Amino acid sequence: MKHRSNTFASPLGPKGAGARLLATVHKYWFIYLLAVPGAVFLLLFSYAPMYGILLAFKDYKMNLGVWGSPWVGLEHYRSLFTDPSFIQAFKNTIIINVYHLLFGFSFNVFLALMINELQFRRVKGVIQTCVYLPYFLSWVIFAGLVQVFLQAPVPGDTGGVVNQIIVALGGEAIDFMKEPALFRSILVITNIIKTAGYSTIIYLAAIAGVDPTLYEAAAIDGGNRKDMLLHITFPRILPSVAVMFLLQVSQLFLSNFDQVYNLYNNFVLSTGDVLSTYIYRISLGGGAEFELSTAANLLLNVLGLIALVFSNKFVKKLDVMGIF
Repeated sequence: MKHRSNTFASPLGPKGAGARLLATVHKYWFIYLLAVPGAVFLLLFSYAPMYGILLAFKDYKMNLGVWGSPWVGLEHYRSLFTDPSFIQAFKNTIIINVYHLLFGFSFNVFLALMINELQFRRVKGVIQTCVYLPYFLSWVIFAGLVQVFLQAPVPGDTGGVVNQIIVALGGEAIDFMKEPALFRSILVITNIIKTAGYSTIIYLAAIAGVDPTLYEAAAIDGGNRKDMLLHITFPRILPSVAVMFLLQVSQLFLSNFDQVYNLYNNFVLSTGDVLSTYIYRISLGGGAEFELSTAANLLLNVLGLIALVFSNKFVKKLDVMGIF
């Protein structure tokens, strides 16, 4: 009996687990082989370059290299926290991303639900095409269109469409791109227009997976479209909403460099300068302070990870599966 008991328990130990793993790999070797190129890519281009974070704690000397440069500890972080430009960029980033989370995220969910409620297929198709189209434009092109639409009047020119409408209604033209108080709103609105199509595709795909018999049963019980929307459609897409929310929270301390860089100017630095543009300025933009930019990047990614972990726990308390 003792020998049989040990035989029964052995597969559950480390050796038994290893044997099962080898057997699984041997059985599904082709599937694991397909994963090898992706794993190699991640190792070479995602994990191997991570040694560069050492720059955040070193006084980098090009002739000595990353490994040979002397350590300076947390000196670069002391420089960051005493730099008014970094503090302002950090503040702007948080404010803009909170606006994105409050207005952009909620609008995308609302838009997907409203598109799904459209009954006429042709109208629905046209609206979906109009919503998706901006996503396929680069920020360079899209920012150029925004500047044309918001252009202020100059001698010999009536300005952009928006200012023409304002003047036609009896108002005064506004130089939108040079107004610090309006720049954050411009960033939020343009981001919603540009990215709403991507989010709605995900939500509409989740809605397409809802069992049609649930709507039929609700109709038999006397439920209207509002009841179906609130009690069938939205609860079924809540897992997708939760995942998108977590991804948005993970970007709370980051910023869309392409958008801001192509829209901002020196007049709106006080409200439009974000961490990505700040890091660019002090490194590749001419500052050549690579240690400082590495320290800032590392700090922001760590803060983003912390925010993601806490928001993931919050989502799990809502009885919705998180990312991990």
